[in-house]
Amino acid sequence: MSATVDARGLSCPQPVLMAVEKMQEMGAGDLLVLVDTDASKENVSRAAEAKGWQVQDIRSEGEEYHISLERK
Repeated sequence: MSATVDARGLSCPQPVLMAVEKMQEMGAGDLLVLVDTDASKENVSRAAEAKGWQVQDIRSEGEEYHISLERK
């Protein structure tokens, strides 16, 4: 299963809460989280790892970040 969480334009802790909610809903799979601040990028990555997800890639696209997460 794969999904996307679009948290652009939101400030912490909203991006983290949205990402964690989706991780819990999915259980496993591939998740793409879109954020647009450095703080959100760091906080979402840390929260994902704490929940047992792996950060596969963090890509900078202009002023936003695409965080690819995976859990098998």
